[in-house]
Amino acid sequence: MAAAAREDGARGREQGLRGCEHYDRGCLLKAPCCDKLYTCRLCHDNNEDHQLDRFKVKEVQCINCEKIQHAQQSCEECSTLFGEYYCSICHLFDKDKKQYHCENCGICRIGPKEDFFHCLKCNLCLAMNLQGKHKCIENVSRQNCPICLEDIHTSRVVAHVLPCGHLLHRTCYEEMLKEGYRCPLCMHSALDMTRYWRQLDDEVAQTPMPSEYQNMTVDILCNDCNRRSTVQFHILGMKCNICESYNTAQAKRISLDQQ
Repeated sequence: MAAAAREDGARGREQGLRGCEHYDRGCLLKAPCCDKLYTCRLCHDNNEDHQLDRFKVKEVQCINCEKIQHAQQSCEECSTLFGEYYCSICHLFDKDKKQYHCENCGICRIGPKEDFFHCLKCNLCLAMNLQGKHKCIENVSRQNCPICLEDIHTSRVVAHVLPCGHLLHRTCYEEMLKEGYRCPLCMHSALDMTRYWRQLDDEVAQTPMPSEYQNMTVDILCNDCNRRSTVQFHILGMKCNICESYNTAQAKRISLDQQ
């Protein structure tokens, strides 16, 4: 029975072969949903048409002696260490990465624990340097990444917190910056653009508009401060009079003889 389960679920893993591409561990999880054996929930989900509930795992199989037993940190038969780190709630086995289980998140996070705090409103563990210095959005981590549309809360990819409070996978954030600088949800600048805005000031000053446009003003809406203002039209960009950002959208054209 064990051999058949390993063949179906673990795809014929060799005895003693430790871990997978996702985790370093000395056991296979027995999936409570299908009774198949997989190294981890991700390996299971990649090969099945359903998901493995990590919290319902009750049994594991040692990769050395192949004994199926209750989920625990070491093999009761041959003393193989299943994982330097083991969480009896998530049934996470892995090498030591300073992990800790966050009761509020409901899952394990990579630490060290003292470097993070749990924001109750965002419902997410954040770096200590963001405590009191980030914009809270209720349950923001329960939303999918707006770039790849994949889950953020349980993802193994680090989440990046934008100044507006929205979250992206760090990898998605880095890819986004190759194409633009604004949050895909609210259009707020995704990083400090002050230096670029001052460079744009110089470019605007050195690029006078044709005479027919020099007395033209426009109503703009700033995506950074969400305020409206009336400014002189320029082809390179319209600068917000309030926060000095060029992350603006033209709302209406006004000529001076109409004011």
